[in-house]
Amino acid sequence: MSVLGRWARKVAILIRRNQFADELKEEIAFHHQHVEEDMRARGMSAEEARHAASRQFGNTLQIRERSHEVVGFRWETVVQDVRFALRQLVRQPGFAATAIAMLALGMGASTAIFGFVDAALIQPLPYAQPNRLLDVDESATSPRSNLSYDDYQDWKAMNRTLASLDVYTGMGYLLQMGSVSEPVSAARVSDGFFHTLGVRPMLGRDFLPGEDRPSQPKIVMLTYGAWKRRFDGHSDVIGRSVNLSGGEYTIIGVLPPSFSFAPRADAEFWVPLLDKSNCETRRSCHNLDGVGRLRDGVIAQAALSDLKQIAAQLAVRYPISNHGQGATVQPLSELIVGRVRPILLMLLAGVGLLLLIACVNVASLVLVQSESRRREIAVRGALGATSARLIRQFATEGLLLSAAGGSCALALAGCLMVILRGLVPKAMADRTPFLGAAGLNAHVGFFLAAMTLLAMLVLTGISTVRGSLRDLHDGLSEGGRGSGRVWRQLGGKLVTAELAVAVVLLGGAGLLGKSLYRLLRVDIGFNPDHLAAVNVMIPQNAYRNPEQLNALYDELERKVREVPGVESVGFTDTLPLGCYCNTDWIRIPGKPFHGEHNDVMQRDVSAGFMKTLQARLLKGRMLNDFDDAQHPKVILINETLAHTYFPGEDPIGKMIGGTTLDAKSMRQVVGVVADVREAALEDNALPVEYFSIRQEPDNFFGLVVRTAQDEKALLPQLSRTIGQAHAGLGIYGETTMPRGSPSRPGRCCTSFPPG
Repeated sequence: MSVLGRWARKVAILIRRNQFADELKEEIAFHHQHVEEDMRARGMSAEEARHAASRQFGNTLQIRERSHEVVGFRWETVVQDVRFALRQLVRQPGFAATAIAMLALGMGASTAIFGFVDAALIQPLPYAQPNRLLDVDESATSPRSNLSYDDYQDWKAMNRTLASLDVYTGMGYLLQMGSVSEPVSAARVSDGFFHTLGVRPMLGRDFLPGEDRPSQPKIVMLTYGAWKRRFDGHSDVIGRSVNLSGGEYTIIGVLPPSFSFAPRADAEFWVPLLDKSNCETRRSCHNLDGVGRLRDGVIAQAALSDLKQIAAQLAVRYPISNHGQGATVQPLSELIVGRVRPILLMLLAGVGLLLLIACVNVASLVLVQSESRRREIAVRGALGATSARLIRQFATEGLLLSAAGGSCALALAGCLMVILRGLVPKAMADRTPFLGAAGLNAHVGFFLAAMTLLAMLVLTGISTVRGSLRDLHDGLSEGGRGSGRVWRQLGGKLVTAELAVAVVLLGGAGLLGKSLYRLLRVDIGFNPDHLAAVNVMIPQNAYRNPEQLNALYDELERKVREVPGVESVGFTDTLPLGCYCNTDWIRIPGKPFHGEHNDVMQRDVSAGFMKTLQARLLKGRMLNDFDDAQHPKVILINETLAHTYFPGEDPIGKMIGGTTLDAKSMRQVVGVVADVREAALEDNALPVEYFSIRQEPDNFFGLVVRTAQDEKALLPQLSRTIGQAHAGLGIYGETTMPRGSPSRPGRCCTSFPPG
């Protein structure tokens, strides 16, 4: 409302008050004159009639004041109501404390959960026009699959609906600062990635067009956290060099503190794509994710239709690599918060029901407390208190209770948010870094104020119904002897409502408990007890050929076996229960093939890996130390792959190859093992093939140890032993494996099918 409007309203109120005063004065004078005339008609003199009328009519000043109290608003009465309400609460401290505690618990829990809902679902993403950003990917063996580099280039050039399209992928580097080598997470992105997001560096500059092409100078941008933590926040960091896995990268910029990108939330260093990886040289290899910005006036559905048409053209042009591939787009916000949204909404609904129970409990307390005030309310009504006057008193009392409960709820919500942030699982925290920003803000304050007002209305309504003027006679006659009709009817309904809400909560808790019980009883295919694991990153320039890497494997295995309590040792490129990643397209010689993509997970493991897990061999043999590059290529397959691609057959001795069945891709099946859960527990068992890690050794691997002692106590000694084998090794992710394990940085959720 404008200043002029507020002044006009004040003037109107003043005019109405003056008009009422004039009309009241005129009404009093009229009645006074009427009484005087009646007295003179009875034979009194004018003087006697005037005095008699004055005595009969009473104090006119008091009448005017009381009339103003009835129709007007006076701060004096508000102060009186507040004082009276405070006296009532002080007189019944047990009732007051219980009611305030119930309201504080209900509103505090609801406010705390709403803080997370606000951070995740209400606050916009920290990008320019985030509603125009899309997650862009292909669809093939799954609804959302990674992009290949060549497909990305074609989509970027051929689409007509996106103002820009860029890609990103994860990467792990060894950060070498002085004599210390530390594994760090990074992201490789196309040159326009930050421009598409609408993010500008806080210091320095962004990547320039063309700086993601092969053989360009190596440059890097730092996150704000990496800048503060690793370079002490020095402003002269621009232009300095940093060593990442043996390469010298020049720092060109520092990202703002508000920047976060949930799909790569743990990345500290952002580098351009530069030289293609082995995967990015093949159209059939998919390891990139896309992010696009819609053109003005274009909707997401139009972009999806456009990209599907491009995918169909590429499928005709490249029938082997792109057969059956399509496109999928969704709002970027859906990618970031899609998984956490149902959890947060379910929690908010649960605490909402909890708040409802708290309000019902407090309402029941108010009903009980009002029983002792029935005579008081009845007497006040008999003495002339209007319904509006009583309701205002009830509202004041309800507001005091609600405000006290809301104040306590505010402090409780702040504490709960701190506790809940610490309880968020690391995997969820990495995918949704904005949950860490959940806290008290304007949105949360408005939410709490609304709940406080709602609680006040509920308490006022209960008191109003209980103290209805229609019960004056019953109140005066019964006093404190009986509960009354209202209590019996309304109290019974409140108890019924509370029981119904409690049943809903118990039912939901039971379903969640049952789901958790089933999840914890999923057969993971190995014995997780007494297992310890650690991830290792080898400097790329330290071991340049497979023979050197295999020699390092031998040395690490020998040293780790000498640690007291170690029973067996195994190596793998991806720890179990990690991710649905590193997939392969396979083809079975002699079986019908029409260009379809038979997608299976690929794992590289050592001869001792399955023994260390205590996985069950169903047929054939396990891998052994002779399965190296000098011998024919062999693989283990899991039970699901055997049933899917060799139904009713014995797969031992059968060959599996790539989509073109070239000689380099052919491998012989030597064994079948029971399904080991490689992806999440909630995922169904998926086909998996296990290659010998000695045939294609990797610079990234996980080392798994079975011990006879406490696995947690073994972890420090395990890390020290590995570090003594080579001073430059990066060691990270030390963990036990009760039901889950971390995947290596920057390598999860990519696929590497052969070309």
